[in-house]
Amino acid sequence: MGRILSIDYGVKRVGLAVTDPLQLIASALDTVHAQDVLAFLANYFQKEEVDEVVIGMPKHLDSSDTNNTQHVVGFVRKLQKLFPGLKVTTHDERFTSRMAFQTMIDMGLGKKARANKATVDKISATIILQSYLESKQYL
Repeated sequence: MGRILSIDYGVKRVGLAVTDPLQLIASALDTVHAQDVLAFLANYFQKEEVDEVVIGMPKHLDSSDTNNTQHVVGFVRKLQKLFPGLKVTTHDERFTSRMAFQTMIDMGLGKKARANKATVDKISATIILQSYLESKQYL
């Protein structure tokens, strides 16, 4: 059984999280620059077996598109073209940045650490992945 990898895509930075091989636990992986993410993924896929990629889909509360939705849709297309056999799933990412920020507060991180956007992106990717794993349990 391979891992599930989660992506919190942004036009500047991309947060990544991954499950253990049994697909039970979501853990932060890394934050990479958006222009480097496809090369990072190609390298990662050579080292690790990945069964599925879950990408956070940004939406407003009323389910309308955000400013970033079209960027994510474009990234999904690039990913599917570059890795045609890979299962790619989108998952609602509403509130993940706020949840990530609250998680950092709960962890006792100071203001300087909480201001680090790369950390927020990694934690957001982890929250997206954990939410996705939990949603699969109810299917």
